[in-house]
Amino acid sequence: MSERVRKLRPQGADLIAGGVRYRIWAPERQQVEVRIQPSAGGAARSLMLTMDADGYHEGVDAAGVAGDRYQYVVDADGPFPDPASRYQPEGVHGASTVVDPSAYTWQDTEWKCPPLRDLVLYEIHIGTFTPEGTFSAAIGKLPHLRDLGINALQIMPVADFPGTRNWGYDGVSLFAPARCYGTPDDLRALVDAAHARGIAVVLDVVYNHLGADGNYLGVYSRFYFNDEVHTPWGAALNYDGHQHAAVREYFLSNVACWLDEFHFDGLRLDATHAILDASSSHLLAEIADAAHERGAFVIAEDERNLAAVIAPDGHGMDAVYADDFCHSIQVALGDHSYDKDFTGSAAELADELWHGWHYRGKLSKHLGAPRGSASEHLPPEKFAFCISNHDQVGNRAFGERLHQLTTPAAYRAASALLLLAPATPMLFMGQEWGATTPFQYFTNHNDELGRLVTEGRRKEFARFPEFRDPVIARTIPDPQSHETFTRSKLDWAETVRSPHVELLALHRECLRLRAQEAALRPGSRSGWEVLDL
Repeated sequence: MSERVRKLRPQGADLIAGGVRYRIWAPERQQVEVRIQPSAGGAARSLMLTMDADGYHEGVDAAGVAGDRYQYVVDADGPFPDPASRYQPEGVHGASTVVDPSAYTWQDTEWKCPPLRDLVLYEIHIGTFTPEGTFSAAIGKLPHLRDLGINALQIMPVADFPGTRNWGYDGVSLFAPARCYGTPDDLRALVDAAHARGIAVVLDVVYNHLGADGNYLGVYSRFYFNDEVHTPWGAALNYDGHQHAAVREYFLSNVACWLDEFHFDGLRLDATHAILDASSSHLLAEIADAAHERGAFVIAEDERNLAAVIAPDGHGMDAVYADDFCHSIQVALGDHSYDKDFTGSAAELADELWHGWHYRGKLSKHLGAPRGSASEHLPPEKFAFCISNHDQVGNRAFGERLHQLTTPAAYRAASALLLLAPATPMLFMGQEWGATTPFQYFTNHNDELGRLVTEGRRKEFARFPEFRDPVIARTIPDPQSHETFTRSKLDWAETVRSPHVELLALHRECLRLRAQEAALRPGSRSGWEVLDL
């Protein structure tokens, strides 16, 4: 484990024996003041922080307790929320709240996460998984998952975001669970309840960018971002430039927060190919170190098909989402979004089942360049397969699900192949019963940003011939519309109706067989083969 992981200096408001310690990194700022509103009411108070040689401003409020609300005033400007806040009850622009993570009484002391090769992942979006859209309501659906054969719940990002509706990839308060889903203790209770039912919990986190609204990091330091390096979202996070050490510590502290304070068993890292770092020790390797030290695992979303991402002597990720299989299945079932690079043939699927990836240095027509590296030396459990996920469904114009684009027989065959394949399988919420509800792209931004998002969504699809007619383009659901969000909520009544109940039974039986037969969960690539018949 690296020395940087060992010696983290977390920011935020921490309860200590002498009150509440406030710490914020702001190396270019001369003065940082904390304005505190006591939880018990009464007069507000303020505390001037003292800066050390590394640019951290720190001080202790001797009267501080959990529940106090606070904001920072930076060089007489503000007030601003804490970028390491544990809770934002008034939204991402409002006051932060002091949270005592030790106040929750955990019941999972005997819990032990299953090994990766035994996991079956199930991806959910908290806001649309249940009618209520809360952490607490999700607990009520855990018996369904356990009965289905799921033993790993993967939650889309919950770091707080602007508004009350979002996929989660516009998060800006990275340490604070989204207040529209519940309190931090509500999230702890969900993880605790899952563990009680034998279900591990994985959290999706985003370390390649922050959302455009409510990101206050720049208020405290310009060094959080590197203007000389860019990603699709703008200036890259500064993982390797001047003053990068504190930036890396901020994100490594976030890893520690989710694993230590919320007992998550693993993390899913969004778009790791966009985490740009030229350091001798890549941030991904340090994230893996931080997770492994805590007995957790890390799964990367990475489009490059590089073995180095998951190799022990590389970045050390425990697994990667291997989307070649998903794209081949989609083309085979009639969705031609990826037919430039995939045919959906039996030979192609056989190649992916055996190697994990189809592209292992082969020329990609889509990229116009070779893609991927050899992978046959890596065990199958390191490749996570799916036939649907939030991207594959939500990035269709109307959020249609895969089963709605093909025949029932073809969908059943694809589902069985996924569930019985040697790779680590993942389901997207509702696919096990063929949910008729879509999963559409939704946001709740301010008017100006919301207008840009709506226009951008329609321009994105204008490159497809069927959407070039402005009249048809206007039928694409508006991400800002509340109906787009509510339309995406699962209809759980379908689980007891035909034909959904029959498809659900297929998934349940396949997962029962997978759990029962160790041969379906091989630990290596020896002792089995894939035949293209």
